[in-house]
Amino acid sequence: MSGLLTTSVGSLPKPDYLAKARSAFASGRIDASELDKLTRQATTECIRMQEDVGLDILVHGEMERGDMVTYFGERLTESMAIGGLVRSYGNRYYRKPIITGELRWQGPMTVEMWRYAQSLTDKPVKGMLTGPYTIVEWSFDEHYNSRRDAVLAMAQVVRCEAEELVKAGAKFVQVDEPAASTRPEEMDLVLEALAIVTRGLGAKTITHVCYGDFARVFDHIAKLPVDQIDLEMANSDYALLEMIREHRDEFDKELAMGVVDVHNHVLETREQVKAGIRKGLEVLPPERLFIDPDCGLKTRTWDEAEAKLRLIVEATREVKRELEID
Repeated sequence: MSGLLTTSVGSLPKPDYLAKARSAFASGRIDASELDKLTRQATTECIRMQEDVGLDILVHGEMERGDMVTYFGERLTESMAIGGLVRSYGNRYYRKPIITGELRWQGPMTVEMWRYAQSLTDKPVKGMLTGPYTIVEWSFDEHYNSRRDAVLAMAQVVRCEAEELVKAGAKFVQVDEPAASTRPEEMDLVLEALAIVTRGLGAKTITHVCYGDFARVFDHIAKLPVDQIDLEMANSDYALLEMIREHRDEFDKELAMGVVDVHNHVLETREQVKAGIRKGLEVLPPERLFIDPDCGLKTRTWDEAEAKLRLIVEATREVKRELEID
């Protein structure tokens, strides 16, 4: 694969029919097989849309997941329970998991849907996991004596799942840690736990980090034990690029750089996106720079998500032609 590749971060918007089906399943009006059928239909649409817009590395869209943390809590039934609704941001809520016992991997949680998505395309589809620190941070812990014990135990669980994805054929495994920078005093724990998941995995490893005061923790972010770090850039006017420039000697990783704001209904102009890509190329060479949205696109409409991804691809192709990048 050549340089300046395009991808997406993870989630895509759920079609209306799937959102209604998930509600119907929760109230007992349809069974699991019907929900699975519609989930696969939506996943197929996610793959087809990404192929149509021309992305290089695809995501499966997370159609089977209501929330990135609750999904895993619902499958670790021997050691986790699901609590009541709590607000995550704005008017969005999720059911907060509760750690009730010793954390153990109980079997594959993401492999079946990843394998289905990968069967639909010749392009690579990323295996998508939520990181151990974020799962613990966004859960209640009623079992462990310390956060470190809980996070490292969860890291072993996520490691087992990552290994299963690689065994199934995943070439890219992304471990999202959006909560990583929210407690600067715990960044050493974030690194320790993520290393358990990624070290020697046998696939390209990626983490997506958002929120928090990056300036306070950027030394740690630069040391995250992954091959590629995915950071939002567009909604901060590319301020994080200056931190990477200042730490260029220590920053030896690939960067997936967000060039469209996923929290805005407005579609950026092609020139805005091209200007952002050029800023990235001032800091890193094209073979270490990947172009994507700021974050997952599940909060946008389907048309908005498709338009933003298409814009990313078209702007990237223009920059590559203009600068004669392979």
